Amino acid sequence: MIVKSFDLSKNSTLKFNIFLFYGKNEGLKSELISNNFLNKFNGVISKYDESEFINNYDNIISQLLNKSFFEDNKILIISRVSDKVLKYVQQFVDYDLNNVKIILKSSILDKRSKLRNFAEKSNKTIIIPVYEDSAKDLYNLIINFLNINKIKMSREAINLLVNRSSGDRNNLKIELEKILNYSISNKSVSYENVQKISNLAENYNVNQLANYYLSKNTKNVAKILNENNYSDEDCLLIIKTILNKSKKLLDILQRYKEEKNLDSVISATKPAIFWKDKENVKIQVNNWLLKDLKNKIYELNDIEFLVKSNTRNSLNIVSDFILNY
Repeated sequence: MIVKSFDLSKNSTLKFNIFLFYGKNEGLKSELISNNFLNKFNGVISKYDESEFINNYDNIISQLLNKSFFEDNKILIISRVSDKVLKYVQQFVDYDLNNVKIILKSSILDKRSKLRNFAEKSNKTIIIPVYEDSAKDLYNLIINFLNINKIKMSREAINLLVNRSSGDRNNLKIELEKILNYSISNKSVSYENVQKISNLAENYNVNQLANYYLSKNTKNVAKILNENNYSDEDCLLIIKTILNKSKKLLDILQRYKEEKNLDSVISATKPAIFWKDKENVKIQVNNWLLKDLKNKIYELNDIEFLVKSNTRNSLNIVSDFILNY
């Protein structure tokens, strides 16, 4: 059964035992699970990756079904699930799970996914699509944060944070923590301050890397990669940022094809493109054909999944991808 994220807290929904969260917004996903299941929970919480769960299934299911006097309530969280876990979920449906909540977490599941189809049609499972945060959602989160912490920030600086969050409140949370640390000594945070302290603490940030990539400026892309020591988390953010900007560029290309007036199209783009970035966008428009950019977006989705599955080799995967068009 499909349930929207904002309806999850209803009592009738939480009486279910099996929940599948899928989508790209890891921040919202974590927030929903924490608020609805983990906060004030006093039982046993077990966490596994899909492969680890499958390899230890017999032992795990035995522990779940063992009704111990000292372990009355249990939560099982399985991350990065795919169709491989479907047969186990089908078995869960037949078990007595009155004291157990099973939470499945996945990235994108397309309409052909057998796991997604099963969860949508079953009357014993709840499936919650978790979409990217809108610019309005992120903007409101920032305003609330600024009001609580009594920090002053310009609209331009706020919009920069929104853009750098790449549609995920978890990315935004990381940036706001940096802003909070900076604000201890200065309650007024300028646009220039945000540029320097958000994303990476290096000379070049992910936003610039994404812009150079879409501008096909391979020289500067290589320079940024060579001069920065990226972590696994940075690599995922790089792909998310390029993907987010690619989708925005695709929208501009599609509208430009119809309207023929690039300046007008750029001015009407929401969220607004900063005046400093407009020339970059024009260069990017001239460097891409619609069909090529669409194919690149498909490739970026695949690379994002690959990075999540190969965290120890993330830098090589990302570097090889963005240095070879």
